[in-house]
Amino acid sequence: MQHDEANLPRAQLDADYTARATVTDAEFGRIIGQYRDLTARAQDSCPHQTHEFCAETGLKLDLYGTKPGEKRPLVVFIHGGYWRALDRAHSGFAAPMLNAHGIACAVPDYRLAPAVSITQIIGDCRRALAWLWTNADRLGIDRTRITVTGSSAGGHLAAAMAQPGWQAGHGLPDQPLHGCLPVSGLFELAPLAASHVQDWMRFTADELAQSPMRQPPRAVRGALALAADAGESAGFHRQSDAFAAVTGWPVMRVPARNHFDVILDLADGQTDLAKALVALAK
Repeated sequence: MQHDEANLPRAQLDADYTARATVTDAEFGRIIGQYRDLTARAQDSCPHQTHEFCAETGLKLDLYGTKPGEKRPLVVFIHGGYWRALDRAHSGFAAPMLNAHGIACAVPDYRLAPAVSITQIIGDCRRALAWLWTNADRLGIDRTRITVTGSSAGGHLAAAMAQPGWQAGHGLPDQPLHGCLPVSGLFELAPLAASHVQDWMRFTADELAQSPMRQPPRAVRGALALAADAGESAGFHRQSDAFAAVTGWPVMRVPARNHFDVILDLADGQTDLAKALVALAK
């Protein structure tokens, strides 16, 4: 895919990877407010604990819906924000839906660009997964049924957790994941490095070489999702189609949604996206 887009003009790449163009400023503010409001409601309605998963960075995660003496499937939700915005306070909105199906939900923080690199951000997320897997027994998690999902940059990070080659360094099996559902994900970073995103990400050649498109996941069930048609900018459509071609994962295009509100379908158990995640997680 990096070769297909290499010759596109900078102006087109900027447009194709500007998700904000799919909504007005007012809509964007309303949707981000929903992330936070629905997460606050989840914290009021669902049993949850906050855990530090990395002493070096002090990073924490919220864990919803575990029960002593049980081993529940787990969904790890990774927030988006183009690797430079949002946090776990915006990211727990799927927990009530998942908990209603007997599935726990973990929402980790990660450090944000431009203060840290994409390599460090990926490392933060992988440390969160390793901590959850290692401590699964005492947390009430079934370590054989851990699924990752995430939106936009979080879709990239979900795919990065399913990539091969890093697990042994964290004491994990070759593929600790049961499922992976990136939503509106970014799987080849080269086009982003040729766009305005490079202004804050500063991708290196080594980091581009580690794109999920070039080192795709193995031995894990997966699916892809994004908003349909003009609800997603063109680059995100190309990214999901290209990743589906290398993984064999099906692509779900969600009608009447945009890049930012498609992920809120996970708060409603009657939506196709929520049903797909539950089926994958179980």
